[in-house]
Amino acid sequence: MPKLIRLYITNVAIGFGLAVIFVAMLVAFDIANLRHLVLETEMGWLAAMMMVLFNGVVFAGAQFAIAVMRMADDDTPPHGGRPARLTDLVPVRVTAVQPGRRPGVPRR
Repeated sequence: MPKLIRLYITNVAIGFGLAVIFVAMLVAFDIANLRHLVLETEMGWLAAMMMVLFNGVVFAGAQFAIAVMRMADDDTPPHGGRPARLTDLVPVRVTAVQPGRRPGVPRR
């Protein structure tokens, strides 16, 4: 199995595991009366499954994004190429403009 696929599956599993813990804490602490919704109603199991699924998608995506961003190279300076020489620089004339005056308009 390619390393990227293995990385994705691992991080999705971690994300859904975090979602299960998160939903369990929501129900345990009775946030927004979710305990009553999940445990006392006929279709409470469906509400719990939907919360796990939707939070799992978010947590899995965040977990995978963090894993991919942590794969970046270290901060070594770039090497190779050629440095710019002073002969490569081109002089450019810049005219200064006084504050409150428009360039190209003569004084009165």
